[in-house]
Amino acid sequence: MNAEETRAVLSIALMAAYADGHKADAERDEVRRVAEALGAEAAELNLPALYQDVLLKRTDTARAAAVLTRAETRQLAYELAVGVCDADALRNEAETRFLAQLGAALGLDAPQMAEPAAYADALATMPLHSEQSAAGDGPVVASAPGNAAELDKMILNTAILNGALELLPQSVASMAIIPLQMRLVYRIGKQHGYELDGGHVKDFLATVGVGLTGQYIEQIGRRLIDGLFGAVAGKLAGGLARGATGAAFSFVTTYALGKVALRYYAGGRTMSTQMLKDSFAALLQEARGVQGRFQPQIEQQARSIDVDRILQLVRGS
Repeated sequence: MNAEETRAVLSIALMAAYADGHKADAERDEVRRVAEALGAEAAELNLPALYQDVLLKRTDTARAAAVLTRAETRQLAYELAVGVCDADALRNEAETRFLAQLGAALGLDAPQMAEPAAYADALATMPLHSEQSAAGDGPVVASAPGNAAELDKMILNTAILNGALELLPQSVASMAIIPLQMRLVYRIGKQHGYELDGGHVKDFLATVGVGLTGQYIEQIGRRLIDGLFGAVAGKLAGGLARGATGAAFSFVTTYALGKVALRYYAGGRTMSTQMLKDSFAALLQEARGVQGRFQPQIEQQARSIDVDRILQLVRGS
């Protein structure tokens, strides 16, 4: 995609983030942070200005859709908007109306809208408590670790898996990353005697500084800028080349999340909010330092993942 198309798709993603009707300061700050982070990577797109255009309603779905003249970019924009709406929970009525309006503006028919919605809904409502392996052919995520070494292994394997999902060209791969991160935090808590629910896990991620919606938009932005999505992007080889030369955002975030969760629950949940944030920031740096060591495993995972089984992978079946 060219810069104009990328800007249009990101505009739609940001509009989806605000479609629920909640304009909380936390949500504004989260999306602003994402826009600024992406702007540093792709200054020619002036993404902070794009954020302002969306926030101040200087653009809308019709204008963004008009830029997307190819069928594949229109479909991609819709799929990513569905993922944004479902990133923090199953979409509400306002988000459902937004997606219907967006689908009409993009000229999509019912089947083109139904399939990504079904995938996103299944991922958004995935239970945290499945005890099965997250891969049908091997121990990608350990199911019942009994000691610190097993927990470390589970964290690393989940980070490798999410790093691999980031390299895949299909948008559904991005939708699976957040549920796998939430499952990881849940399992770490459970191994230390805490039976967590989805609300607690989301609050934990938000406390350390990882908003679900913002993280998903950041994944979208990085993948769009690097040209890694679906028919728009080409083939897996492009993702592997990017992964070999750039930071694996999802590996780094997942690794740091797992490590900070381990510290928090092993320590009896006594860390303050500031301590959690500081610890997570330090662990992000650690994760960036070790990511290169595991790049071969990330790429191997990317080559072996069957995209048709992503939903089963997150279910643990």
